[in-house]
Amino acid sequence: MQPKTRIYRRPDALAKTLRDANITEIYATEFKRTQQTAAPLAKALGITVTILPAKDNAALIAKLRASTGNALVVGHGDTIPGLIKALGISDPINIAENDYDNLFAVVLDQKPHLIRLHYR
Repeated sequence: MQPKTRIYRRPDALAKTLRDANITEIYATEFKRTQQTAAPLAKALGITVTILPAKDNAALIAKLRASTGNALVVGHGDTIPGLIKALGISDPINIAENDYDNLFAVVLDQKPHLIRLHYR
């Protein structure tokens, strides 16, 4: 058996990182890689991943605003910055094309704030 490549270990690392974060909802796009990234955590928590089109930020934002728990959104470098902005974060977010280890926590308090992390 060949060792997992770094890209295939990231979903397991994400699951390990977030297993105690009280995630109650998981969202991914229609693309295979986002669903593969979400799958280990969803399985560990017994949560069904909600699949939404990558271009439909409005539906995702509505679901996040209606949520009463912590949610994980697995998205793309070209969609996550707009989502973060729509959630009230004014600082510009740039994600490099080959940068796959970003973890953004948007805390929706009276004034939303952002925590940017990396996982490996």
